Amino acid sequence: MSHTYILHMFTPAQHISPFDVNMAADAGYQLLPGCTEVGLDQITALTQDAIFSRSPKGLAHTAIFIGGRDAILAADMLDQARAAMFKPFMVSLMADPSGAYTTAAGMVASVVAALQAQGQALAGQRVVIMGGTGPVGRIAAVLAAQAGADVALSSHGGLASASKAAEATGQRFGVRLGAVSGADREAVRAALAGADVLLACAAAGVQVVTAQDLTHAKRLKVAADVNAVPPEGIAGVGVKDNAKPLAGTQAVGIGALAIGNVKYQTQNRLLKRMAASDTPLVLSFTEAFETAQAYLQE
Repeated sequence: MSHTYILHMFTPAQHISPFDVNMAADAGYQLLPGCTEVGLDQITALTQDAIFSRSPKGLAHTAIFIGGRDAILAADMLDQARAAMFKPFMVSLMADPSGAYTTAAGMVASVVAALQAQGQALAGQRVVIMGGTGPVGRIAAVLAAQAGADVALSSHGGLASASKAAEATGQRFGVRLGAVSGADREAVRAALAGADVLLACAAAGVQVVTAQDLTHAKRLKVAADVNAVPPEGIAGVGVKDNAKPLAGTQAVGIGALAIGNVKYQTQNRLLKRMAASDTPLVLSFTEAFETAQAYLQE
């Protein structure tokens, strides 16, 4: 008897992400049942409901995907689902809230590749993340800090907002994160003056760094932007740029579509990896980063 490939999709949001549904279907999953408005306190019961109805062979064709928009809540849900299982009732788990884990992985991996092309590493670099309080910015910060970078989150809400996000994120994932203000042009320019790497993770269609701002970024080596909606998040960084020299600076720029391609390949490979595995996997942003780096090295 053949077993249907099932991916249970849990999210605290009102809707399952159509993007994630499409990605999962293209990765080979045949049934994609969704549970919405899921709280952390419901994860154990839902996970156990999914694992007790199939034989071990059937469980090898079963997985759980955790979405939503909160990077920290998704990590907590992933941990809760893992704790709810025990042998032989085990399935693969993956978290990628709003694509933040795979997008951040693709962004940081692309930056690492650009630095390596300059004969440098991410370790020791000063990384400033504009829009750093959102899910992509927070996870990019964690990945960069884990790689040895000196990371600061910036927020248009000011230093207090950035500091709160940096403290919560650093505490949850065991890294040290700093904070700078992005509340006005003076604050942005002060942050850029000390930046070796600039990551723009702000809302779509919002330019957080202007051409004039970039004249203050004398140390800048790489600028990466995930905003694909005009105007560009970093002035002069085109959506298709892939380590292209950034006018008016000594840096190279990486645009949203270049990062998006790495993100797509990463999410696709992780979903396929779960479907093909005979043993249960737990996939988070660490595995996403490893997968993104492997793709770029091919």
